[in-house]
Amino acid sequence: MTNRQKEKGKPAAKRSADDLSTIAPEFTKLTQDVLFGDIWKRPGLSQRDKSLITVTVLATLNRTEQIDYHLNRALENGLTQEELVAAMTHIAFYAGWPSAHSGLTHLKAVLEKRKKN
Repeated sequence: MTNRQKEKGKPAAKRSADDLSTIAPEFTKLTQDVLFGDIWKRPGLSQRDKSLITVTVLATLNRTEQIDYHLNRALENGLTQEELVAAMTHIAFYAGWPSAHSGLTHLKAVLEKRKKN
């Protein structure tokens, strides 16, 4: 089995963290243990709500290197295509048209990839 095949079977968050683990092992540990181990599991907001917040913030800040992973996670956490489109449209008026456009472009690509798989 090639490294690429091994990587393909891992969750996206784990693959992303592994990409940095050789140069930033403590950052990788914090990502897994604190961010995905504590912050995402805290009560107060549902996983669905956290996903909605995360994808809109990533689009707003133009953090496109992580948005595809989080759009997939949002869909897995129960958000619908229509809700994500509505959220991106809503942020256009607060965060700017380019941010919303970028978010929608990434959502379209994620949805198309999911249909193929």
